[in-house]
Parts: sequence; structure tokens; C-alpha cells
Amino acid sequence: MINYEEELNSEQYRVVMEEGGPLLVLAGAGSGKTRTLTYRVARLLENGIQPENILLATFTNKAARSMLNRVECLSNLYTGKIMGGTFHHIAHIILRNNAFRLGYRGNFSILDSEDSHQLINTCISELKIDPKISKFPKSNVIGEMISLALNTQSTLENVLQAKYPFFYHLNNEIEQVALLYSQKKIELNVMDFDDLLCNCRRLLADNPDVLKTLAYKYQHVLVDEYQDVNIIQAEIIDMLASGHRNLMVVGDDSQSIYSFRGASFDNIINFPRRYPDCKIYKLETNYRSTPEILLLANLSITNNENQYPKELKAVRNKGMRPVTVYAQNVLKQADFVAQRIMELIHSGIALDEIAVLYRAHYHSMELQMELVRREIPFDIRSGIRFFEQAHIKDVTSYMRVLVNNDDELAWRRMLTMYPKVGKVTFDKIWTYLAKKENSLEAFLDNEFMRVVPAAAKTGIEQCRKTMQLILDLQPLERVPGKIVDVLLDKCDYRSYLQRNYSDAVSREEDLIQLGIFANQFERMEDFLNELALLTNMAKEEGFEEEEKENKIILSTIHQAKGLEWSYVFVIWCADGMIPLQRALKEPQGEEEERRLFYVALTRAKDQLYLCCPALDYSRASGGNILLAPSRFISEIAPLSAEDEKRPFEQWTLYADY
Repeated sequence: MINYEEELNSEQYRVVMEEGGPLLVLAGAGSGKTRTLTYRVARLLENGIQPENILLATFTNKAARSMLNRVECLSNLYTGKIMGGTFHHIAHIILRNNAFRLGYRGNFSILDSEDSHQLINTCISELKIDPKISKFPKSNVIGEMISLALNTQSTLENVLQAKYPFFYHLNNEIEQVALLYSQKKIELNVMDFDDLLCNCRRLLADNPDVLKTLAYKYQHVLVDEYQDVNIIQAEIIDMLASGHRNLMVVGDDSQSIYSFRGASFDNIINFPRRYPDCKIYKLETNYRSTPEILLLANLSITNNENQYPKELKAVRNKGMRPVTVYAQNVLKQADFVAQRIMELIHSGIALDEIAVLYRAHYHSMELQMELVRREIPFDIRSGIRFFEQAHIKDVTSYMRVLVNNDDELAWRRMLTMYPKVGKVTFDKIWTYLAKKENSLEAFLDNEFMRVVPAAAKTGIEQCRKTMQLILDLQPLERVPGKIVDVLLDKCDYRSYLQRNYSDAVSREEDLIQLGIFANQFERMEDFLNELALLTNMAKEEGFEEEEKENKIILSTIHQAKGLEWSYVFVIWCADGMIPLQRALKEPQGEEEERRLFYVALTRAKDQLYLCCPALDYSRASGGNILLAPSRFISEIAPLSAEDEKRPFEQWTLYADY
């Protein structure tokens, strides 16, 4: 048995020992919310709740796995049957068993972003919209419009008015594309990432028997990072928890910073209205930062009116006050940050314990140049996503065709790799195959070659031989890892890489690693589903290398949420940059920007530097303009300028920097 009183602080203990009902846990930064959730699940299991009757929704599958592994270590109880993972993962599992109720078959494919864009392009083409003449938005832009409308439960027209006013005159055409896109997904038996949530919500709302079964099954529902859920996710959770009403949501309203991608701040702030009998707990004991950093953080958020009041309290002993640094210009700012980093390195601080945060990507440009000049290694937390690379998608297109031979997008990707198979040729081939009951059998039948244009016959025949080699594998051998081996070793894909890419060796190594990754899956369907989910989640989670590299971290504040470093520099702390000027035009924009500033401050464990350049170059005036310090700094400074508890030191560095 776990000694909860010994393992938890008093705030965490009260949450873990609560019997049930609706619970809102306001977990401040660094207050041990993951620990609280983990021990809560462990206690439920110890009390006799069966694993299959628990649902744990997190924002990364990695977080769910980590929590459940920790639960097993704590309690020695099996957690494998707990429904744990992201909202999309949970929705996907529910839909697999009930897709027929929505007009889908159970073997539906999941589209990643590139597949979605390709299908949208097909819709644009079929509607005979000429992008060049009308300056029509590209498929990826239309995809973002559709996604934002779905996740905010708004109309496309409203999204266009608010976010894309320069395309508003094309509203009718964009609506037609969106409608056709929706129809085609059902015809092709595919869902995109947003469909997983929307269709799950629709399934539960329109099928009382399914809802009743699931709501009865999940006796306890727990949600992490509740401040980041969107309207659809909140509704799904409310429905799944409706049977027993044992719903525990954990989050921090002060860290709600993702409205731009559909997160609804109202979900957490209005939780007591939806559940008038809910109990509210606060986790305010901070284990991360020094008292001086927490003083600044607490002061920084006080000007937000729409919030749950709370005050972070430090466990750690006294440290150094945060420092505000006023540099002459942005180059001097970069010079200061790089110089201070060099000093920290020489004093023995590990590079990966140092981070530089900023509001927008372009804010890091000058600093990147300075770090390169000084040969300081750094890592930017954004970039190419492994599973969206062309050669990865090429190889998996064969597997997708095997699993769902109605998947037009997979056929298109696979066939157009071969010589002389372009758009026109593919459309002709697909028109023939789409009419057949089994597209794959028809493709391998000799009758099929009569419809292939002469120029493309050699390439198509090569593709047929490749597919036959895969089908000739014994059923137990027809697994993802083995298919990768066949394509590389027995077919022509290695030569294809060499003909098409200057980094063919590197790409081949990627595919070898893909094969190794695939070996953990016994069924091809499971591998493809995981791959599609990983690809889509990469945007929210970032692709993390297994081996941690010792580099300075450069990151936007948004990407830094949930992370911590010993030394943190926040650059461009000037009004118009933090807060960002365009964000202030959004409804409740200033309050969200203040929350973003709060998130930046609470990433620091030992030392915090707020850097503000005094001058910036203006393209409009063709010269320098004077910058004011961020209003968030100005709000705090007068509160205790002469007080011993003044929140920070000020370094005016015009002379030296």
C-alpha cells in the first residue's frame, strides 16, 4: 500500500484522497500536477476500480505512458487496460468500433496534413477553380481555415472574416471546396485529424446506446492540461463522464495560451457553471523556482481580471532576483545574451540548462547569428517532422494500399513515383480502378494494363512487380518492418532515392530506422494508425530525438510550455513584441499575452533575465525608433520599487552593450 501522506504534500493529498464527483484542480506552474494525477490513478486502482473503467486524457501519448508506467511502479497493479492517451487517440479507439454508424467502414484510413492538402487540391481541380486567375488560397491555407472553424465551432464565413479577410470575397468558392472535401472523405473511407474529434462527438451525441455504454464503462475520467482543451474535446469529456460524474480536470487558467489553435479558455473558467456541485482545489506549492522568480511571476498575472486568484509559494531557499537588461539595440541584446551564456558555460553550467525564449520565431534571428559567430551550439525547437518526410510517406503508401485499397491518396502517391505517371495518367488509371470491387486485385490483373498509356507501361509494370513481391510474403511476414526491407533490398526504391535526392544515404538510413521502429507492431493497421497519429501530433508535441543533445535551447514561449531550465533569457521584452501587437487586436488578447508572459517567467528555476532593446529599425521610417519596455514589466516595477521585495534588479547597459 502507498503511504500517500508521506509521498504527497497537503494540497496534493487532499486531491488524491477525494472520493469522487466533479473536481477542478487548479495546478500552478511547477506544483506537481503530474505527480498528483499519477497518485490519483494509483489510489483508484488500490480502491478496487478496474483499469478498464478509468479514462485518462492527456495532451501527449508520451505523458500518458509516463504516468501509467509510474502508476505500475507505485502500486504493482496492471494499467494496460486503462484508456490513456490524447483526445485524438481516445476518439480513434472509439470510432474504430463504431465507424459504420457514421457511414464509414472500420478500416478507414487517417490522413496526415499532406494527404489532406492533396485531397483539397483534388476538390479545387474538380470544381474547376483556377488558382492563378482568382488568386485562390493554397490547399494548406484552406485546410487551416476548415480546421479552425471545426475546432472553434465557428462557421467558415466567420473564420474568413476574423482571420483571413483578404480571402473573404472567395467565401462561396471556399465553402464549396470544404463541402466537397467532406463528401470525398466519406467516399474514400478516410478521416483527417479533426474528423477524429468531430466524428467522435457526433457519434456520442447521435447514438444514445453508444454513449450509455461508454459513460457507464468509464467510472472515473481524468483530464490533464484542461486549460488547453477546445470546445469539442470538452463536450466529449462531459459526455463520457455523464454516467458516474466522477470527472477530475487538472489545469492552470494562468497558462491558457493556445486560443490561436482552438483552445477555449472558457472551458476551465466556466467549469463551476457547468458543474455547480464541483469541488475546487488549488496546488500552489512550487518546487521549481526560487522565491524571487515566483514573486515576479505572481505580480505579473495580477492584472488579469478573468482568472482564479492563486499565489505560487516557493519550497526552495532564497536566490538571485530576476534581472531586466536594457540594451542599446537588438544586436547589443544578442551580444549581451551570448556573452552571458559564455560566462555561464565557463562557470560549469550545462548548455541544455540554458534557454532563450521569445514571442515570435523571427525574434531569434540576430541571436542565432551571434551564437553561430561565437560557436555556441544551439537547438531551435521547431523544424522538419520525421514522419512527414517524402521518403517515409513513399514507403508507407504501399502499406496503406494493402490495408485500404480504396485509399486514392495512397494510390496516387505510390503510382506517381514511377516514370511517366503524372496527374493525367493517374486520373485515367484511378477512374478505372475506382469502379472495381477490389482495386488491388484489378491492378494486378493483366486486363488492367490495357488502360495504361504506352509511355507509362514500364513504370506501372515495375510497380505491379513490387506489389506482387510484397503479397508473396507469407502472412506472418507481411509486417511493416519486412515491407521496408523488401522495398529497399528487392525493389528499386534505393535507386529512386539516389536519382531524386542529394542526401540519398541519409534518407536510406531514415528508412532503416523506420523499419526498426515498425518491428514493434505485429499488424500493419496498427503501425499505420500510430504513424498517422504521430505525424499529426508532431505539430503540438514536437518530434523529440531519443538522445538528448547538450545545446542551448532557442524556443518560442508557446513551445516552451511545460518545460524548465536553470537559466532563462526572455528577449524582445518591448511593447509590441511582448505583448505582440497583432495579438492585442484579438478578443481578450491582452490577457492571453499576459498569461504567455507568465508562462515564460515560470520556466526559470535559478535565474531569469528579461532583455529589452531600446532601439529598433523601422522599415516605414527608414530609421531607428525608440522602443518602450513591455507593459508587463512596467506594470510590475512601480509596485515595489523601493521595497526589499522588489521583483527584479535593473541593468541599464547602453554603454557596454
